[in-house]
Amino acid sequence: MLFYIVLFLGIISLWWHWRARDRMKVTNLNGKYIFITGCDTGFGNMAAKTFDKKGFRVFASCLTETGAKELKAKTSNQLQTVLLDVRDSDSIKKVAAWIKAEVQSEGLWGLVNNAGIMGPSAPTDWLDIEHFREPIEVNLIGLINVTINMLPLIKQAKGRIVNVSSVGGRLAFSSGGYCPSKFGVEGFNDSLRRDMKAFGVNVSCIQPGLFKTPLSSPVKILKEKEIIWNQLPPSTKKQYGEEYFQKDAAKKEKLTKICLNKDISLVVECMEHALTSLYPRTHYIIGQDAKWFWTPLSKMPAAVQDFLLLRNKAKPAASH
Repeated sequence: MLFYIVLFLGIISLWWHWRARDRMKVTNLNGKYIFITGCDTGFGNMAAKTFDKKGFRVFASCLTETGAKELKAKTSNQLQTVLLDVRDSDSIKKVAAWIKAEVQSEGLWGLVNNAGIMGPSAPTDWLDIEHFREPIEVNLIGLINVTINMLPLIKQAKGRIVNVSSVGGRLAFSSGGYCPSKFGVEGFNDSLRRDMKAFGVNVSCIQPGLFKTPLSSPVKILKEKEIIWNQLPPSTKKQYGEEYFQKDAAKKEKLTKICLNKDISLVVECMEHALTSLYPRTHYIIGQDAKWFWTPLSKMPAAVQDFLLLRNKAKPAASH
């Protein structure tokens, strides 16, 4: 009996120590420079506004002039916007040179790689290579390219890198280029984290579940899928059946309603912890769906994963 009491008290003590350690913050961060990509909407937009209010000197990259103007209108004069398409290497190099001139000897405390797209989500035999290329170019190659160009400034400040991945980087819950791109982000994040330890740079990975943002808009996803369906050859349509599109859309809508998280501030809070904690976590799993369904499922045998995921897909007419 005494053994179990001691064991219980030991577990409580370790948990308390971990909680106390988790709350410890880095001091003197006011005025530090951070760079966030993908700030037109969603997580990046809220993060730029939040960190601006907290006293960071934020460089916020936007894809569009409209996004940049709207963000600038709602933030302080200290926040600076810059147009950036992460698929454009020359543009990335110019932005890196501009940031280097701004931060000078202080370096860059934080890089938040947030820019990303969903890309078409449809059965693999509906897609061509270009459907896969775009999300991989943005979500993976663009993220790596931005990181490589910012690394000297991050190392100079002994700062932080925060990569926004997804539960789709742990479990391929949809077809198309999104999940392969996020699996790649996970691999890059892990190798980068180990490479940077010697230089005092912390690297964290954020793995959100399904959140209500323009990226995961069901209407947009369904429209993209419908365009692809309408362009399929008759032979492929016959294999799937004319009712497949509507049936599969209904199943996806049902799953989305169950899994959707509406409070995107939870993701921004994790970004903040990764940038300001004395002991940032290596991974942040965010959203009830991510914590209680997708992540546990990703650790289960393939047969279990296939069984549950296939229940949320319509069967092709030619299915055996």
